[in-house]
Amino acid sequence: MARSSARSASPMPVPPRPRRTFGDVMKALLAVVALLALVLGVPFGLIQVGRPVPDGPPGEWLSSAIDAETLIRILMLVVWIAWAQFTACVLVEVKAAVSGVGLPARVPGAGPSQLLARQLVAAVLLLGATAASFTPGISGFGQQAPDTHRPTVAAAQQTPGGLVGGQRQDAADALARQAEQIAQQADTGQTHHQSTKFYRIQPPEGRHHDSLWEIAQRHLDDGRRYKEIYALNKDRVQPDGSRLSEASLIRPGWIMEMPADAHGGELVETPGTNPELSEAQQRQLDAYAKDGQGARGGQAEQGGHDARARQRPAARDGDTTTGHFTVPAHHEHAAAEQTATPPATESAAPASHGPGLPEALLGAPLLAAGLLAALGRRRRAALWQAATAVAGRRRGMELPTPSGDEADAQDALFAGADPGAVRFLDQALRSLARSLAAEGRPLPLVYAAWLGTEELHLQLAEPAGPPPAPWTHGEDETFWRLEGRELPTPARQQTDTAEPRDEEPQAAPYPGLVSLGAHDGARLLLNLEAVPGLVSLSGAPADRQAVLSSVAAELATNGWSDRMTVTLVGFGADLVPLAPSRLRPLDDVAALLDVMEAETASRRAGLGAAGADSVLTGRTGPSHQAGWAAHLVLLAAEPDAEQAARLAELASDAARLGIGYLVGVGDDQLPGAAWEMEITTEGRLLAPLLGLELDAQLLPAPQHAAIARLFAAADAFGGGGGDDDPAGPAVAHRPPFLVDISEQGRPSVYARLVGRYELMGLEAPDDERGPLLREALALLLLHREGVHPRVLASALWPRGVGDDVREATVARLRDWLGTDEDGTPRLREDATGRLVLDASVVSDLDVLRSLYHEATSGRGADDRAVRGRLLTDALGLVRGPLLAERPAGRYGWLAHEIVDAQLPLLVADIGLALATFHLERDRAPQAAEALERALVSAGTDERLWNELLRAVHATGDEPRLRALAAEFANRSGARGLPPRSAALLDELLPGAADSGEAGTA
Repeated sequence: MARSSARSASPMPVPPRPRRTFGDVMKALLAVVALLALVLGVPFGLIQVGRPVPDGPPGEWLSSAIDAETLIRILMLVVWIAWAQFTACVLVEVKAAVSGVGLPARVPGAGPSQLLARQLVAAVLLLGATAASFTPGISGFGQQAPDTHRPTVAAAQQTPGGLVGGQRQDAADALARQAEQIAQQADTGQTHHQSTKFYRIQPPEGRHHDSLWEIAQRHLDDGRRYKEIYALNKDRVQPDGSRLSEASLIRPGWIMEMPADAHGGELVETPGTNPELSEAQQRQLDAYAKDGQGARGGQAEQGGHDARARQRPAARDGDTTTGHFTVPAHHEHAAAEQTATPPATESAAPASHGPGLPEALLGAPLLAAGLLAALGRRRRAALWQAATAVAGRRRGMELPTPSGDEADAQDALFAGADPGAVRFLDQALRSLARSLAAEGRPLPLVYAAWLGTEELHLQLAEPAGPPPAPWTHGEDETFWRLEGRELPTPARQQTDTAEPRDEEPQAAPYPGLVSLGAHDGARLLLNLEAVPGLVSLSGAPADRQAVLSSVAAELATNGWSDRMTVTLVGFGADLVPLAPSRLRPLDDVAALLDVMEAETASRRAGLGAAGADSVLTGRTGPSHQAGWAAHLVLLAAEPDAEQAARLAELASDAARLGIGYLVGVGDDQLPGAAWEMEITTEGRLLAPLLGLELDAQLLPAPQHAAIARLFAAADAFGGGGGDDDPAGPAVAHRPPFLVDISEQGRPSVYARLVGRYELMGLEAPDDERGPLLREALALLLLHREGVHPRVLASALWPRGVGDDVREATVARLRDWLGTDEDGTPRLREDATGRLVLDASVVSDLDVLRSLYHEATSGRGADDRAVRGRLLTDALGLVRGPLLAERPAGRYGWLAHEIVDAQLPLLVADIGLALATFHLERDRAPQAAEALERALVSAGTDERLWNELLRAVHATGDEPRLRALAAEFANRSGARGLPPRSAALLDELLPGAADSGEAGTA
């Protein structure tokens, strides 16, 4: 609340509302005349001239010669069209002015016309009480008043982000002077009272309810500024005795203090007279304003001290410098460049996450992104293993649906993940290493990275000269800073540096970076392999375990590392499925010492033989692919005194060797610890000697166990499942939703997702929100088990959105889907708060799964004719890949889904089963047709191609067989045909592969 208090304590002067002058009246009268002339006079004049379309049939006058009369009629028609468009604009603007809600709708293709209509209608409304609220900035029509408040508001809200160079220092100095002046006024009791604007929450009208977003949109021109209103009014006593605690929970009759640049006729000011208010309402307003002044007065002295601290020559606004670490002052970008709600890497106002979703994962965007990507890869591998298993060990195409804690953890991963931040961090670090290597410079030793919403700061162990462009110096010479918009794309970088396309990819320069927590909107990533010794972590055992689990899980799955080894001592054996190639569990410290003494000696010898000073030198040199992977050790088992001494000796040279140690300890200090940290029971990570105090990133025991079970379930599914399989005998999992495929089972709403997205049974939504609602419905159709509202919001708005917008979208979606004939809503919430579609809303993917299940495990399992009919019907639904031709920039959430891997395997299974059905009766042409149909959605499945080659060979059509073999080879690319396919082709067309007819095997 420090920022909001500072902002409230020193509001900018608000100019009094201008009174109507004689000039205003004249403008309004002229506007009335102009509107009458344009809206009524133009058509009257056109009617006097004549009709724009001549008499007679259209064919006759369209084929006649063009003369002067024809040109006049064409011009008349153009004027009629322009008049109709302008009149529509006037009606739209008048409606918006009367309702006073939101901005006017746009009339297609009427930019200048609508602007003129807006200005004329606004001038007319200057005579009325609602003129100022008609449209943003219209109260200043005809005059140019500079907006001096907004830059100060931006500076007062500063978290890592927006002003640059001297501008930031100037803003900080200005704020310091303001705070100093307020402190002096508080000391002398001479606080100057300035006008403050307020808004009263309006009662609902129909389905419309007031929200902070819409209030900010109407009165601040930007709904994204709702957080400013929330910060000004949080926890203040309202007229009914309650307090504002959540941005989405406001009540009619409440009073909201507004930022100083708010505008609109619904606002009132105090001190001052407000004749539109009753005496009781004025008393409520005065009491609310006094309450706010009291809160600010109590903070003025603190603000003055903060200002004086900022004015010290050696300090800057936002710095907390102690010991080795400095929280960098970030730069906040212009409001127009900000998203609706900051990404997950930015600390935001408290939000209602709903029941069941663990806050630890919601607040760990980098960890969640890594876990989500790793889980997707594991499930895809499990699907392929299940699809290629022998028939007796098949488990079908349906992974078991998570429930309970696993479902909550999975939803939190979806809602909390920020893959964009991971990509930015990875690309920024690799581009830095590439640039330094091109200049022949070594990588600097980096202790930590501070990741903000739009920029990255690297904190160096010591100055390392000028950073390569586009990096710049940050706080001082030990900070290198990169803004996200300055990061070159791979294609641009390749062009700029003239690098060959076949160059080895750049190795990850700092794989030991791992998130520890957040401070003031920036996330701290500590470089464990750069620590000059041991890092100790003290605190309660459960809290230490939560930190170590978070570190282990992120190191195992992060996207900014390549090869690495993470040794877990005394914990984490159940986390190994996250990354079996990275994680290595050991039981005790004794086993660790044996391993690390041997590896330390080996690394020293390897560096000496390579002539490298450290692993950082090796990573940017020609040997960057040979043995310079990081090795990070996480100890939950406490070492005794002798073991601690041996560990300290090993760690004394660890930074040079690319080895890092994080050791959990009890109350006793760890001998030889270079850095000491403590985790508190409140979730704060403290390192006083380093100047750090963070909101710790944790993976508590329940989420640790749930994540481990999610990965274990994927491994069990892909393991096969024979009688001797640890996962148990094979079980064909039922689809999550089975459709009634009889004639009586016709759905109310039917969606085609396999191929081009089409909807039947619903009216098309309005053009503005239609794409959003269609995308939301597609997500719900792919998750019949239900979708948490937070997951829905993160899918539709990857960079975040407010609770009020999310709730409004769910309400629109519910209204659009409507109810069935019996009154059953087609969208409801289950007991866990997840959004679930009614059984009457069906997709072709649901039908496809149901037909295949019935053909293989239902009636078709014992009746050959039924099986053939069901498989034929299922294959008839295949029209292409999932959600083909979807608009660019949308449906990004599909990257986290496994349905894009599941559908091709399911279609391939259907095609193979139907081909087998036909081949059993020697119907090779029908079998080939079924396989070709399946290739529409599963074009890369080797099994389909092999069976198609066999089926065509059985027809005796050799030219077609050769053409198919060539097409398969072309699809395989430079790798050539897979070995099994090449062997099959040699059997069916001897010598074809060797002669080059079908590519290189």
